Amino acid sequence: MNKPTTDHDEQDIIVARDLRKHYMQGATQVDVLKGLALSIRAREQVAILGTSGSGKSTLLHLLGGLDTPSGGDLRVAGEDMARLGPRRRGRLRNRMMGFIYQFHHLLPEFSAVENVAMPLLIGGVGKQDASERAAEMLGRVGLAERLTHKPGELSGGERQRAAFARALVTRPRIVLADEPTGNLDEQTAERVYELMLSLNEELGTSFLVVTHDTGLAKRMDRTLMLTAGMLQPHA
Repeated sequence: MNKPTTDHDEQDIIVARDLRKHYMQGATQVDVLKGLALSIRAREQVAILGTSGSGKSTLLHLLGGLDTPSGGDLRVAGEDMARLGPRRRGRLRNRMMGFIYQFHHLLPEFSAVENVAMPLLIGGVGKQDASERAAEMLGRVGLAERLTHKPGELSGGERQRAAFARALVTRPRIVLADEPTGNLDEQTAERVYELMLSLNEELGTSFLVVTHDTGLAKRMDRTLMLTAGMLQPHA
C-alpha cells in the first residue's frame, strides 16, 4: 500500500553501523551487541523479535540515546550521537523521539492530559498550548472523555493509549516501543495495533517495536531477529 507523503519523508531516521555493547561482570566481559547494523527509513514500521536476554531492550536504549554504545557509529536524524553532549542528546530525544513501554509509566498523581503534556512542557512549550495539544492527541486515541482522569481511574488499555498519546504529542520522527502490548489482553492489544498503524499513516511517524508478539510483528513493514548480538531478517 502506498502511504501518503508527509514532511517526515526525508532521510533515514536511524542508521547504526558496527554497533557494539558490552558489560563487565567482575573480570568477565559480556558482549550483548556484536557489530550490529540497522537503518530505519522515514515512515517505516520495523519489528525486532528475540528471546528474553537477547539484548532487545539494550538496543532500544542505545538507539534512544539512553545509554552509550561500547563501539560503532549511531546517527539519529543525521546527528552523530557520539558527538552530542547530554543536553543536546536530551533535546534530540525530546524533539525527534517518542517512547512507549510495556508498562505505561504514567505519573499517578497527574491527570491524563497533564501526563501527555509533559514532553511538551519539558521542550519549552507554554502550559496552555501544551495542554491543548495534549487534549487533542488524547482525543485522537479515543480518550477525549478521560482528560482529567488520573492513571488509577483508567483501565489498562486506556492507560496504554494515554502512553501512546504522550509518545506522539511532540509529533516525533520515530517512536521506540518496548513490548507495547505485552501486558494487554488480546482485544485491547488489537485496538493498540490498529491505533499504531493508523497513527503511522496519519502522522508519518516511524515505529521501531521490540516484541515477543509475532502477530504484531507481521503487521510491520519489516521484521528482524536479534540473535547472538546481531540482527538478521526474519522469514
